[in-house]
Amino acid sequence: MTATSTSIAKGALILSSNMRDSPLYERTRAVFSKVWTPGSGRPTHASEVAVAPDGKQIAFSGTLLDVLEASTTTRICMANTATGDLRTVSFGPNLDMTPKFSPDGRHLAFRSDRSRSGNFQIYLLDLKSGETHAAPVITEGWVEALEFSPDGGKLLLLVAGHGADLAGAQGAKTSQRVGAQGAPHWLPSVETRDQSVGRRSAWVMNLSAQRVDRVLPAALNIWETVWCGPSAIAAIVSEGSSEDEWYRAQVARMDLKCGQIELLYKPQAQLGSLSGSPDGRYVAVVEAVCSDRYLCAGTLLIVDAAGAGAHPIETRHVDVTFTTWRDNTHLLIAGIRHLETVVAEVDVVAGSVSEQWRSEELYSQSPFYPQAVPCGSKGFSMVVHGFRQPPRVVRGGAGYVRTVVNLGHAGTEAIARQLRPVEPYRWAAPDGQKIEGWLMRGVGSKPAPLIMEVHGGPIWRWSPFFLGRSAYHVILGELGYAFFWPNPRGSSGRGQQFARTVVGDVGGIDARDLLSGIDELVAAGIADAARIGVMGASYGGFMTSWLITQDPRFSAAISVSPITNWISHHLTCNVPYFDAYSLASNYSDQGGHYFTRSPIMFAHRAKTPTLNICGALDRCTPSDQAREFHNALLHHGVESTLVTYPTEGHGVRSFPAMIDYAVRVVDWFTRHLPGAC
Repeated sequence: MTATSTSIAKGALILSSNMRDSPLYERTRAVFSKVWTPGSGRPTHASEVAVAPDGKQIAFSGTLLDVLEASTTTRICMANTATGDLRTVSFGPNLDMTPKFSPDGRHLAFRSDRSRSGNFQIYLLDLKSGETHAAPVITEGWVEALEFSPDGGKLLLLVAGHGADLAGAQGAKTSQRVGAQGAPHWLPSVETRDQSVGRRSAWVMNLSAQRVDRVLPAALNIWETVWCGPSAIAAIVSEGSSEDEWYRAQVARMDLKCGQIELLYKPQAQLGSLSGSPDGRYVAVVEAVCSDRYLCAGTLLIVDAAGAGAHPIETRHVDVTFTTWRDNTHLLIAGIRHLETVVAEVDVVAGSVSEQWRSEELYSQSPFYPQAVPCGSKGFSMVVHGFRQPPRVVRGGAGYVRTVVNLGHAGTEAIARQLRPVEPYRWAAPDGQKIEGWLMRGVGSKPAPLIMEVHGGPIWRWSPFFLGRSAYHVILGELGYAFFWPNPRGSSGRGQQFARTVVGDVGGIDARDLLSGIDELVAAGIADAARIGVMGASYGGFMTSWLITQDPRFSAAISVSPITNWISHHLTCNVPYFDAYSLASNYSDQGGHYFTRSPIMFAHRAKTPTLNICGALDRCTPSDQAREFHNALLHHGVESTLVTYPTEGHGVRSFPAMIDYAVRVVDWFTRHLPGAC
């Protein structure tokens, strides 16, 4: 062990507002620098894959870092599928992302905020000449998604109004509003029931005429929209525009020639991953009980665009997360099943499913749940990574994937060699239900200090992710800590019945699943019962705060972006529907779950030193949730620290805050949960 790691293990640091001069900060910074290679000009991560019509080129949004103490940037990158030759084809400034090939392969459209940060507009790259030019500007908002029409002459755009909230999975911040120039800084913000500035709308851009027109009436808020044949669009719509309204959205179709709108499907749960067949006959959509927009994993539905109804397709127990059409009758899907990532093709006429590829070791997260897009006549392309494998852009087919671009390098290889293996871990809950998760064991044969990380959601799950991108996993791993990533009831990948189990029982059956997992690890001699830590973000932050008020076994806790008081959360967050649905209760019911499942109501039971972390701009779990629990713990004599990042939203997602965050995680656990070394 090095001298630096010895000082870390002894907990030599003292938390303060500025830890940049500490040895641990320098150690953490070095890990991030080795993985992110700031200033190298080479992407270290990829998302939003698109494939040229002839299958010879793959484009993606590549993440780069110019300076470690600055925000990441994204650029449009292209690779030859045969040789893997990689080149950057957009150069900012700010962010370039979401590439889409035209059907004839001549142009690449993408969105960029190079003209003004946060104001994403459309740009077109001529792939023959290499020239890029701006498309007509939409002043009513910023472009959130785009899709070429089947004939390539138009672009369908999803436009978010300036001031629209980002989804919780994106950070739950409010996008920048555009006000009158010279307006005084003291002018108040004004909120009403439905914020018109935050509405999302659909627009069609005619590329030859260089004009853009709004489609669908202003009364409808558009969450997703796709082409449904050459002259119609389908959309997930609601009347209200607040983030809360997404939970009640429906599928509608509009004929662009006559302007007729018809409702195609009214769901029982939430909707996501909408796609339309090229001929406009079918619409595919995923229906699932969801915690957040963009985190939709569930049942595949094929909707008749003529209004003849919708029917589910059995996908071999795969929770579908993404749909895209290969042709008029064949649909490519990606999804999750237990701990696997799965890619399959669906014949929507026959109702048959043919699995193309599956893996427990590799996971596709682009950017949230697995996505795969057609590559050639039968193959597919996606981004994959694993616990000890950096991201790769791959091309796959029946039973295989082949690397096109390896985004790893010497630095990530060095980090990967340091990481211990992560294995699937399965156990039986007290009622016999089989629960799954992941385990990285400690060093040696003795029971190790264990950190259980609880995922958000609750309808979400832990899947393989490259641990090297997280400095606190690297450093604590070096110090001999074991990590446990459980997927209790409510997690996705196990079907809708499993996911729904937690609805109306948050902090109940799922909490018992988590505690039983720790019991198993202690009984097996893997975890030291005297050195158990817990941490989590979002719902994981709620669960962390909740568990330490219900069970005394935890020696240290870190609660990030939590819900700690369901009543005040309901009245201050931007998704109150989620509370009422998840708790199956009303906030005014004094004997209901709003009271009985709020951690602050039981803070008098807690004994665990707790680090509470939040973002000041969080609209999903407002920062006062962390503050309430922090003050409640202090009131009852429990050691607690509150850390608020002024420019972060839901979770800590940007540099340099991520460095500071990792430092605090390592410091907290090494001080309160001594390591193996």
